[in-house]
Formats: sequence, C-alpha cells, structure tokens
Amino acid sequence: MTSTVPALVTPSASAPFEASTVEVRDVGAHDVQIDVAYAGICHSDIHQVREEWGPALFPMVPGHEIAGIVSAIGDGVTRYAVGDRVGVGCFVDSCRECENCLAGEEQFCLKGNVPTYNGRQYSGEPTYGGYSRRVVVDENYVLGIPEGLALDAAAPLLCAGITTYSPLKHWGAGPGTRVAVVGMGGLGHMGVQIAHALGAHVTVLSQTLSKREDGMRLGADEYYATSDPETFSRLRGSFDLIINTVSADVDVDAYLGTLRRNGSLVFVGLPEDAQTFRVGSVIGGRRSIAGSNIGGIRETQEMLDFCAEHGIAAEIELIDASHVNEAYDRVVRSDVRYRFVIDTATIPAS
Repeated sequence: MTSTVPALVTPSASAPFEASTVEVRDVGAHDVQIDVAYAGICHSDIHQVREEWGPALFPMVPGHEIAGIVSAIGDGVTRYAVGDRVGVGCFVDSCRECENCLAGEEQFCLKGNVPTYNGRQYSGEPTYGGYSRRVVVDENYVLGIPEGLALDAAAPLLCAGITTYSPLKHWGAGPGTRVAVVGMGGLGHMGVQIAHALGAHVTVLSQTLSKREDGMRLGADEYYATSDPETFSRLRGSFDLIINTVSADVDVDAYLGTLRRNGSLVFVGLPEDAQTFRVGSVIGGRRSIAGSNIGGIRETQEMLDFCAEHGIAAEIELIDASHVNEAYDRVVRSDVRYRFVIDTATIPAS
C-alpha cells in the first residue's frame, strides 16, 4: 500500500522542478514516518538531476539532507517515538550482512546501499528524497537530531557534516596535527568547524581570499588563495592531512607537495574528469592519496552528537519551494553561504 505525498519533482534531466506528488509506502513494522521540515540542497543533487554523473531515474525527487519530526511508527519500532526530532542522510537501506555493513560502514555495502533518492529499493521500487512533505524510512537508517541543534541548520549535517567528519576522524585530525581544507563551500565550511573542534591547526585553501573573514570566524588559523602563484611553494611540507572538498579539477601534484612525511590528500568532492599525478609526488615523503564517502549510521549519529556538543551547524540560506530552480543555478555559481535549505512546508499541497 502507498500514500500520495506533495513533493518537488523534476520529470527529466535538467527540467525545472514542478510541484507534484509521489507515492510513499505505508508504514511497515520497522518503519518510521517522518514529516519533513527541512531539506538541504547538496551539489550532488544538481549533478544527479542534470545527469552529470551518468543516467538517472526520472521522475526524481532529490534530497538526502533531511530533518523532520516522527509522525508515525510501525509496531516493531524500538528506536524512535512519535514527536522525535530525526534526520535521514544519503542512504535508506543496505544488505546488513556483508563485512562492511557488519562493521557499521554501510556506506560501503558490498551489495550496494539503497540511495535515499535516484535509486531503487531492493524490491525494485524507486526511492524519493527529502524535497517532499513526508518520507518513510526503516528505523535502522534514521538518525536522532539532538535538541541542541536547530532542525534547519542540522539538515546539511546529514551529508556535508558527515562527509567531512568521517575522514577527519579516520585520519586522526586532532591536537598537534595540521589540517588543510580545500574549498570554502558547503562541505568546506563544515570541515573547518569540525577540524577546529577536534583541536587541529586548520588552514583553508581557496581560490581567492573573498571568504577569508568567514573562514577565520569559523575556526581557521590560516587562509591562503590557491590562485596566488607563491602559495604552494610557501606551504611546501606543511600539512598532515588535506581534505579536498571541491568537485573541480585540481593540480594534485601541487597539493601533494604541501604534505608532510606520511601525509594524506583525501578527496571527498567528486570531479567529473579523471585526476592525474606523478608517482614521485607520493613516493617522496611516503605520501598517500585517498578518498572518503559519507559515513555509516553509527558514525553519522556520533557526528550529530559531536556537533551538538560543540555548537557546530551549517550556515544556511532558508528558501521556499518556489526558489529551488534559482538556488540550483546559484550553487553552480558558488553564490551561497553556505547551504541552501528548503522549508518543505512551502511545497504546495495538491
């Protein structure tokens, strides 16, 4: 059984969003029904809507930065109750049996996790995301949002927050380490705050100095423009860890040169084109190139609790549903500080 839910729907690649409806499954024994309050706009939403990452499923309802209130639960639910503040991130199911799922790293499910949108349930039914009034999700893939976090500012944590928190934790950012964050956007501004709260010395590497004041306010100790031809030589051998948040092509060798011995350059942004480097850039100094993709459910909950404890949240521009098409164009122009969030109450009811 299903029910009809108001949503923002795009019918085909690059088509504008329309106020429409989608079918959402009825609440099963282990399901949580969430009245969506806010949905963040992630750049990956744009990549998928515009088929920049390959063929997509249409009609599409994007949104994997979801915050809302539990409005119903199944008979077997033990984790949540009606009225709880909750969130949903980038996936809504996984096989629960492979070594990665059993390790709490469901994002690397060997069967392939079920994306929150632009995917299919294991049953074959399409998934629809948070640009809607309601979602129904298995309780094991729902996150609790602590009272200390405002729901609108918490929504982007479900992707941007965990995408930066996970590699910072995995590669040991903390007191005595020097961390660089490449890019001062939706991901980057979260990475700066989290790295600072972990106790690392934080440097922002951005194309220009236009956001320097924001970067320093959010916790950066230093801020450099990568467009300055002297920046990379000045910073040679400076960092233990670089988190690259941008989706554009970068000079990988130049960034590798700024790493200390045993340092790591970690990609969390996903460029469309292949990136190249000289092997000598990693051999010298025993440096590493790596990547990281969001986080598991356990770590995402840890991140939310950490952010609540340290007063960390996304800096947002709250918009109504009629402005989403314009917001997409502004994200592509880097004209947002630092995350658009949709007030889903403004999605028209049919």
